[in-house]
Amino acid sequence: MNWRWPWRRRKKEPKPPWIVRLLRRRGIRLSRRAEWLLGWAETIVEVGLAVWLIITYVTVRMTVPTGSMIPTIMPGDSFFVDRISYHFRQPDVGDVIVFWHVEDIRITGVKAESPAAAAGVKPGDQLIELAGEPVPSTVTLRRRLEAASGGKISLTLLREGSGEVKVEVAVPTGARSLSDLGLQVKIRKARYVKRLIAVGGQQVWIGEGGRIYVDGAPLDVPAIASRTYWTHGPGMRYGIEPTLVPEGHYFVLGDNTMNSYDSRYWGFVPEEDFIGEPFFRVWPFSRFGPMNGYFWSSR
Repeated sequence: MNWRWPWRRRKKEPKPPWIVRLLRRRGIRLSRRAEWLLGWAETIVEVGLAVWLIITYVTVRMTVPTGSMIPTIMPGDSFFVDRISYHFRQPDVGDVIVFWHVEDIRITGVKAESPAAAAGVKPGDQLIELAGEPVPSTVTLRRRLEAASGGKISLTLLREGSGEVKVEVAVPTGARSLSDLGLQVKIRKARYVKRLIAVGGQQVWIGEGGRIYVDGAPLDVPAIASRTYWTHGPGMRYGIEPTLVPEGHYFVLGDNTMNSYDSRYWGFVPEEDFIGEPFFRVWPFSRFGPMNGYFWSSR
């Protein structure tokens, strides 16, 4: 007689992977080794899917290579970015934000007999201005082409051996991308981190003494009011005089005000390019912890 204590229950056999159960229902039998391998494959797929969902919708880790946000963020600092809470709220002026920025637009091909070919655009050219302004975003690029639909638009190109070259290109009706002009391009984008200064509909101005004014009043956010913003560098064109931020856009600046490539040079960040906000620094360990106003940290 086999005696068993009443409170000791037989352990349940773990369920086989769903793919194995599916194959069994279809009458396919596998070796134990094959089932073991399928179990590991299922685990890898599930973990990969979870990581993809987290990176796409919840958070992403970012390392800053430059000193544009010194002293708030130092070169080499690494942190996680909050991506999920901004489905329910908007970023506040004074927050440090992360967004996509176009760093380079390189023309790799020009279609024969296209509007771009007729204007003299050549493979290898670098597009540095569209409609007389820098192109910080693919969203901005599309909107400018849509605004010029059926007319002409100016392209400022950087050409090896010639320097800057300006051309006028006819824009077909309904054009939304450079391919509609007959161009093949390679667009290189990067995540940028800056401080949000003003939002769409606000007028921003870096006044005398390098102080920020929004809608004519000094901006009294401590993280901004304590800094002097430089306005005398070559290439600065936005915010130097009172500048209206377009609806649906942000005006951003770096905390290292004398060494930051920001909205003073290239203009505005479309809301569509906003990624999120840094919320937890993981490197260096000496400054490990929450940041940017999260969990009562300083901004």
